[in-house]
Formats: sequence, C-alpha cells, structure tokens
Amino acid sequence: MPDSGSDTLAGIDLMAGLTPEQLSGLERLCRWKRYPAREQIIDRQSETRDVFFIVSGRVRVVNYSVSGQEITFNDMAEGSHFGELAALDGQPRSASVMALSDSLIASIPPEHFLGMLEKYPSVALKVMVHLAQVVRITTDRVMDLSTLGATNRVHADLLRRAQKFTGGGNEVVIHPIPVHGDIASRVSTTRETVARVMNDMARQGIVERRKDTLVIRDMKRLQDMVEEVRGE
Repeated sequence: MPDSGSDTLAGIDLMAGLTPEQLSGLERLCRWKRYPAREQIIDRQSETRDVFFIVSGRVRVVNYSVSGQEITFNDMAEGSHFGELAALDGQPRSASVMALSDSLIASIPPEHFLGMLEKYPSVALKVMVHLAQVVRITTDRVMDLSTLGATNRVHADLLRRAQKFTGGGNEVVIHPIPVHGDIASRVSTTRETVARVMNDMARQGIVERRKDTLVIRDMKRLQDMVEEVRGE
C-alpha cells in the first residue's frame, strides 16, 4: 500500500478515468518503493515482469554498449509507466531503468496488469496508444542516426524536446535545462560536439540560456533546419 495518504495511482496517466474504488483496488495489488537518485530500478535482461508506475520523481531508460557507453532512450516523469513489454510478451527486459531523482515507484505483478487490461478497456487502449508512440519515436531516431550528421542529430533532439513544451508560439522554454552529456547519450555523439553546436545556435540567436532553463527563441528556424536535412 502507499506510504502516505497522498501517494496513490490517481496521478498516473494510464489510470485517468478510473473511479476511486477501482484505483483503490489496484493500489492494493501494488508494491511501493522509494528509489534515491541514480539507483537502478530494473536491469536489462532481468527476468522480472512487473509493470512500474512513477508516482513521483523522474527516471531514465538506458542501455549500455560493450565498452560501457550509456545510451539514453527516454526520460520519464511522474504519471508515466514503464515495463509493460516484459509483462505482455514474457521476454527479458529490453532496457535498464534508473531513478534520475528521488522517486516513489509502484509496481504491479504481470498477472494483475494483464487482468487490468482485460477488465478496463480504456486502460488497454492507452497502453496500445503509448506503444504506438514509442514505435514512431524509435523509427524517427533510427532514421536520424542513419542519415544525419552529429550536428543535425543535436538539432533534431533539441526540436523533439522543445515540442514537448511548446504552446504553439515561436519561443519555447525548456525546463530543466538539457544536460550536454544527456543529449550526447541520446544522439550518439560527444559532450564536446553538443557544446559546440549549442554555442553555435546561441550565436545565431536560436537558443538562449537563462538560469536553469533553455529558451528556444526561434522554433520555426530550428524546425526548418531539421526539416531541410531530413528532406521533409
């Protein structure tokens, strides 16, 4: 059970639309655990099949090359879920997940997760939509890695991140500020390359650093830069 009255599944996007009674029933099936920043939550190739809900905090989905290089797939905030692939197909984990900040995580055994999908069609549909989004994002990233140079991959990654914060205007504020090492991990390049590209964009007036935020001052120009090299 949750360790305080405010720690529930009510804030999990997947559960939106369920009644308090339905949520309470699911909460009783979960195991609740707090993870400090940088602690591993699941390990790639492990045989566990639980599905995890981020009640509070942030996590990172990663893999590691043979040489130990960290490859970042995604950063996820509270309200998100992860681990459903192993629950659905019974195969080992496809990636590792670690806490980026102190996080409260609820996990549900695979048999109860599958039962939830059968009992609540709205939840099952959200899982399918989420997996479709993952496929689309992965396809875009594979194309970028296969066809774009390092500089253009940094532009594309920054555009993807900015689109999550946009309200439709030409100026977008990204918070917290993207870390150069994290961008490098996502686009398979070096911190030095990312720093050079960001400095070039600042000189061109496309981005501006303000305290702990990064401001995209000209979203249209950034989008045009990415679309031009992608041939869109």
